[in-house]
Amino acid sequence: MKMSKELGNHRLEQAKEELNDAKILFDIKSYKSANNRAYYAIFHAIKAVLALEPIDFKKHKDVQAYFNKNYISKEIFPKEMGKKIAYASKTREDSDYDDEFIVKPEETQNQIETAEELIELVEKYISKKE
Repeated sequence: MKMSKELGNHRLEQAKEELNDAKILFDIKSYKSANNRAYYAIFHAIKAVLALEPIDFKKHKDVQAYFNKNYISKEIFPKEMGKKIAYASKTREDSDYDDEFIVKPEETQNQIETAEELIELVEKYISKKE
C-alpha cells in the first residue's frame, strides 16, 4: 500500500457525497438510511487520512482503532471527535441491524453534524499535507 494524496482526495470527495446523501435522506425523514450515509461519510473521511500513509484496513473496527491510536490519542484530531466517531459507529450499527431500534431525528442530526465536522477537519489536514 503506497501513500497517495490522490486517493485521499478521492475518499474525501466520496465522504462529501455520502454526507450530501445523508442530508437528502434526513429531509425526507428516512432517518435510518441517513444514519448509514452519515456514518459512511465519517468512515471515508477517516480513510482519506489513512490514504496519506502506507496503510489500509478492510474492517471498520481496525480503521477506527488505528485512527484513534495514531490521530485522536495524539490530538492531531480533537479527542472529542473520537467519542463522536464511536457513537456514530454504534448508531449506524443499531440503525442497520437492530430492527427494534427507534431512530430519533436529533440523533440523525448529530450523525450528520459529526460527519460535517470531521470532513472539515480532514479537508484542512489534507490541504496542510499538500
